[in-house]
Amino acid sequence: MYVERASRLAGAVVWSRVLPGSGSAVGPVLPDGCMDLLWTEGRLLIAGPDTRAYVPGGVPGGWAGIRFYPGTAPAVLGVPAHELRDRRVELTDLWPASRVRLLTGRVDGAADPMNALEEVALERARDARPPDPLLRALVAALDSGRPVAAIADELGLSARQLHRRALVAFGYGPKTLARVLRLQRALALARDGVSLAETAARAGFADQAHLARDVKELAGMPARELLRLR
Repeated sequence: MYVERASRLAGAVVWSRVLPGSGSAVGPVLPDGCMDLLWTEGRLLIAGPDTRAYVPGGVPGGWAGIRFYPGTAPAVLGVPAHELRDRRVELTDLWPASRVRLLTGRVDGAADPMNALEEVALERARDARPPDPLLRALVAALDSGRPVAAIADELGLSARQLHRRALVAFGYGPKTLARVLRLQRALALARDGVSLAETAARAGFADQAHLARDVKELAGMPARELLRLR
């Protein structure tokens, strides 16, 4: 079972999930432009930004996470996003082991691990520099389907400067982020019952074949199969 709610950390989502034992089917985690702080009993991890579908595996049982708003996690976690692209990393690889042990024990012993993990993120965010407001503007502009070159001009950046800042914040360049956000827009429409042809047009794809290619590349399976998994 999966549940989520809005976090007290701006733009973030807190979630929990119970993974079944080995041999049970688990749906893929799709690229969304975000990074997550993860907990499962005895462990804290970071899920870096994905460029392809990630299929959870390994340790069954209860998990909790906080999914940061796109571009905000590096400032909180203290690591550039591109260093964690397509990776799941133990938090002890990034923060002092003694500190991570204390935090892990705190979440392990909490009545509600979701709330305890959220408190960890909130405390860390209070001590961190605030995220660059330009990044939120970039996400909003890309999510509206506007061209990367035009956005760079409006933000007063060269294409190279924008790419460098996007790598640090999102783990990949703005064109990849635009594809990921477009995929998420399309899935939201299709899951609301919009036909795939209309979804392609409304989400900003050239046509339905373009949508099919992007879904297959980013999600690892055809669109109709992906939609059935939900």
